[in-house]
Amino acid sequence: MSVPATPPDAPPGQPKKAATAAWIGSALEYYDFFIYGSAAALIFPKVFFDASDPANATLLSLATFGVAYAARPVGALFLGHFGDRHGRKKIMVFTLILMGLSTFLIGCLPTRAQVGGLAPVLLVLCRVLQGISAAGEQASASSMSLEHAPPHRRGFFTSFTLSGTQGGQLIATLVFIPVAALPEDQLLSWGWRVPFWLSVVVAAVGYVIRRRLAETPAFARQAATEGVVRLPLAVLLREHWADVLRVIAGALIASVSTIFTVWALAYATSDAVGMSRSSMLWVGALANLVALGAIPAWATLSDRIGRRPVYLVGAVGSAVMMFLYLWSISTGSYPLTLLLGILTFGVVYSAANGVWPSFYGEMFSTRVRLSGVAIGTQIGFAVAGFAVTFAAEIAGPHGTDWSSVALFTAALCVPPVVAALTARETHKVPSEQLGERPAGKAASRETVTA
Repeated sequence: MSVPATPPDAPPGQPKKAATAAWIGSALEYYDFFIYGSAAALIFPKVFFDASDPANATLLSLATFGVAYAARPVGALFLGHFGDRHGRKKIMVFTLILMGLSTFLIGCLPTRAQVGGLAPVLLVLCRVLQGISAAGEQASASSMSLEHAPPHRRGFFTSFTLSGTQGGQLIATLVFIPVAALPEDQLLSWGWRVPFWLSVVVAAVGYVIRRRLAETPAFARQAATEGVVRLPLAVLLREHWADVLRVIAGALIASVSTIFTVWALAYATSDAVGMSRSSMLWVGALANLVALGAIPAWATLSDRIGRRPVYLVGAVGSAVMMFLYLWSISTGSYPLTLLLGILTFGVVYSAANGVWPSFYGEMFSTRVRLSGVAIGTQIGFAVAGFAVTFAAEIAGPHGTDWSSVALFTAALCVPPVVAALTARETHKVPSEQLGERPAGKAASRETVTA
């Protein structure tokens, strides 16, 4: 790979453009990802699996939701490598196209009634492609926005990646509300396909924006001076292994999101509780709407007081709030469920969710940042994805043991707390010194000099 002799000057307005590109791309990625989650909880057990055994069909359907998370670490290895070798922009464009295509194809799949056992196989294949795409999306988007951001506002600008995630979930939920209200026969025949087809529109808009975005000055400077790294993974594991472990542990906080978005939805709409699909989808929609404001607010606070305290508020608070939220569902009180759902997911969880892009990204140097964030988060997210399947087992044969699920979710919040307590505080570290090695150590031999 050829590298420029000198790093180009950053074009004006790039921090805002990078944040916008991160928001739109993440919105598409997680619109696609979470319409799948809604469909897995409400529709796919009847469309792709044996509806004569509802409990087993639901379990298998939720397992396919987790399959994408299993694919994400593999995707992170490849996409992280290429992102640290060839730049953030190319990975951002690639992940956008792959997610839009795989989601559209899900909407075109034949059902179990049409092709038998081949239907769930095709569904899993498309889900794997979604997982590979998501593996590189957040890491590349947060790296891009962090490296374009002013040093004193890195938390705020990188938070747009997660604001986009919540925006995508909000859009997915709003699209699913009228779909879920369709008569059962229309819903199961063609209605569920519409949200998957609509992803093409957002993909086209995101592609145009990302194609016009400049590569980050930090990556261009790295390539022009020290050169890029031949084997980012080798350098990452040798010099940043402890931070990779911290990111893996921290990423388990995503279990709160998957339990809230998928398992709690299935539980609330089950015969045991009996809330309507549309009313519970509104809980998610309003919680995500609040999160759109809470995430940048928490991130701005982290620029002032530090990443660790804000992140800890989110991790510890989420462990407590999930007990209250799942309890509220068990009471059958919709107003109580709505209130606690907004507080749990929209406010408290947003503290950790809005800060982690800067918190994790600042642990690594430019030359291995995308690999470090991608690999660390995706291994942790893989566990979080299957948390839904484990929750379905923990909830018992009737799926009603919410307290055990809440305890399980709280246990998964413990590693993020430990990770934050042992991490360095980086909000005041100059951008060029992030992830800096101790003085006196020689540069890696894997580096390609300019």
